[in-house]
Amino acid sequence: MTQRLHLVFGGELTDPTRTVFKDPEKIHVVGVFPNYESAYDAWKSEAQRTVDDAHTRYFIAHIHRLRDEDTEAGPTEELGS
Repeated sequence: MTQRLHLVFGGELTDPTRTVFKDPEKIHVVGVFPNYESAYDAWKSEAQRTVDDAHTRYFIAHIHRLRDEDTEAGPTEELGS
């Protein structure tokens, strides 16, 4: 079975109309979740908690889309192989 991991993270943006973080070192990593539903619940909780701060936003990253296990790795990705 394919695992579809999701990362929930957020923080203060430089401008509420853009997705540039003011200080990337202060990004709040909520966690990694095993499915979209649990990631969505975590995202919604953080988004509601910070609803009064227009500069703070939270996102869901689909980790499973970043890497396709069926595609061969490039020469720099897996050193020593």
